[in-house]
Amino acid sequence: MDYVNLGNTGIRVSAIGIGAWQAGGSFWGSDVNDESAVRALVKAHELGVNLIDTAEAYGDGHSEEVVGRAIREIGRDNVVVATKVHGGHLHRDDLLKAAENSARRLGVSEIDLYQVHWPDPWEQVPLRETMKAMEELYKKGLIRAIGVSNFAVRDLKEAREHLSVIDIASNQVRYNMLQREIEEEVLPYCRRENITVLAWSPLAQGALTGKYGPGRRPSDDVRRGNKLFSDANISEVEKLIRVLDEIAKERGKKIGQVALNWLLRNGGTIPIPGAKNEQQAQENAGAVGWSLTDAELKNIERALSSLKLTYYP
Repeated sequence: MDYVNLGNTGIRVSAIGIGAWQAGGSFWGSDVNDESAVRALVKAHELGVNLIDTAEAYGDGHSEEVVGRAIREIGRDNVVVATKVHGGHLHRDDLLKAAENSARRLGVSEIDLYQVHWPDPWEQVPLRETMKAMEELYKKGLIRAIGVSNFAVRDLKEAREHLSVIDIASNQVRYNMLQREIEEEVLPYCRRENITVLAWSPLAQGALTGKYGPGRRPSDDVRRGNKLFSDANISEVEKLIRVLDEIAKERGKKIGQVALNWLLRNGGTIPIPGAKNEQQAQENAGAVGWSLTDAELKNIERALSSLKLTYYP
């Protein structure tokens, strides 16, 4: 396994992490449960993955409890645990309480990376109040690093202005071959400022694994309404899947491993795919330790540029 620095913190994390949204409950389908989620996290650790990402919003804290079970089995010193405060808990007092509750559910005395899950669009909590509270947690020793999630560049800039003793280490955003919006502003800014990008949905919720196609759409609550899985879009994605499959076969890899490795091509990005079971955890870990060639990258880019995806009826 390869390891990289998390922002400017000096914290060393695996070049690929594991997300634990699927451990939050049954909405990801009947084939995931607490035990399989724990086994997936343990298997990922055995393969060198030390970064686990969760959130209090995942199953109202249930995912954190499942991650806590895995941490007890793996050993606290062997895990970099990241969690996120709910976007409705961004007032100072609410945030401090939320952090304590997350630490308790995780069974840790210190959270390695504590992230603001999303900017508050409803109560309009000033970012100054939120970031000062995050820094207060850092000064108290309850967290080791501050991260954000789903922040645009304007939000990142403002948030950083309100920190005095520590900088933002990471920005967790959606990023995959099919959804590349962050490449316009967010990704260049984060690379320039040495803010690690944690890529959620790096496999486009499974669309980049080759598992789905016309007439083969996911039926779980999370993905049922995702326009990416419309028959028209899936037919388009199949053009890309054929290219990825050819590369995967030549490399002795899986289609999803090629899609994950593509995210590593320029550095500064850590994919955090979920895993429902040990097999998926093993496949995800196999995306690291090798690199796509320039020719392969050009073939992928050519296929991507030909896709005509639509998210509107």
